Amino acid sequence: MNRPDKTDLTARLKRIAGQVGGIQRMVEEDRYCVDIVQQVSAARAALSKVAKMLLTGHLETCVSDAFAVGGKERREKLEELIRLFESEF
Repeated sequence: MNRPDKTDLTARLKRIAGQVGGIQRMVEEDRYCVDIVQQVSAARAALSKVAKMLLTGHLETCVSDAFAVGGKERREKLEELIRLFESEF
């Protein structure tokens, strides 16, 4: 896959920004709580998809290259991934 397409990522992030704006309007309009929660869940899922795309691209390029080189670069990328997963879980 290589790096994710910036155009695709930008389009996805703009849609997510629109979703978040819609959620804000729903709160301001005192819409039904369950409907708001469903929209929050959809926005979170969309952000998760963007994160997965970015991480996949990073693993297939930067991390793969660092592991091929080995040594200090490999260790740095491994530590970077460990920190990332520690913050996510």
